[in-house]
Amino acid sequence: MKTVLIVEDDLINARVFSKILTKRGGLDVKHTENVEEVISIAQSGEADLILMDVSLSRSVYQGKSVDGIKITQMLKSDPKTANLPVILVTAHAMEGDRENFLKQSGADGYISKPVVDHQQFVDQILALLPIDNH
Repeated sequence: MKTVLIVEDDLINARVFSKILTKRGGLDVKHTENVEEVISIAQSGEADLILMDVSLSRSVYQGKSVDGIKITQMLKSDPKTANLPVILVTAHAMEGDRENFLKQSGADGYISKPVVDHQQFVDQILALLPIDNH
């Protein structure tokens, strides 16, 4: 079973995402906004994909305030976690933001909040999950 790590500081959003992913996507879900935890889960291979909220209001790493873009950059610049797919989630999407966020962060995809089409949301995530070649 594939696991999606939800990095989100809004618990209501995290719950909604969890429900959609487990019910519709048949996926396992983890949730944290703790940056150390995100990095250790990513490095240990416990997650197959990360759903990364862009505007994390409370997340701090090594004494500095970090947002989803910064955390994604850290993951993408580490060879151990560079191949882990990251999808950015943001509520403040202006045209052009999307490209900027993706370029800046190196993320693999982009979802706008609120998620209206649940099936499309699941499909977008399933499309980026690594396929097991068994």
